[in-house]
Amino acid sequence: MSNHPTPLVVGIAGGSGSGKTTVAQEILNRVGPDKIAYLPHDAYYRDLSGLPPVQRAEVNFDHPNSLETELMIRHVQQLRQGQPVNLPVYDFSIHTRTNQHIKIAPRRIILVEGILIFAEPQLRPLFDVKIFVDTDPDLRFIRRLQRDIAERGRTAESVVHQYLKTVRPMHLEFVEPSKRYADVIIPEGGFNTAALDMVVARMEAMLR
Repeated sequence: MSNHPTPLVVGIAGGSGSGKTTVAQEILNRVGPDKIAYLPHDAYYRDLSGLPPVQRAEVNFDHPNSLETELMIRHVQQLRQGQPVNLPVYDFSIHTRTNQHIKIAPRRIILVEGILIFAEPQLRPLFDVKIFVDTDPDLRFIRRLQRDIAERGRTAESVVHQYLKTVRPMHLEFVEPSKRYADVIIPEGGFNTAALDMVVARMEAMLR
């Protein structure tokens, strides 16, 4: 029988550019990264190295099937059992997984962040607390545009094309409906200090 305390599993979802990652980083900074095992769903995109580059770019990365959620589920379960996991490292500029991994040690809190995590019926039951970051569509698009150009080597034209072709339709089909599963909804993401204060206080109380 293991004697390690059962960790608190927190999920943070919301549309692309909603501020999920900002909320997650704020929680990490305020609670302490030494107390949190952080799993971003983006790390679990399926490896497309077997496809030609042109076909990789045409994959619908906003559909649940584009992510290896079954591996994330195994990782959450392993962390809950006190076992470390190897987080994949994904290269967004060429749509493939690298050969590298990041070793994630078990912690008192497991923080899972991603657009589609509440849309996955097998993943939802693993969360003790489900947080949805709710931000207006125009702000989400602007943030995504800036991020993909600066961090992922995309052109403005390709970002707009992807947004209209897959990001917006998949948001309406999967992400927005998954909001009903949330325990807490945070408008305006990381700028909502009052909501963040409550979330952080809950986590710190659990750690005590």
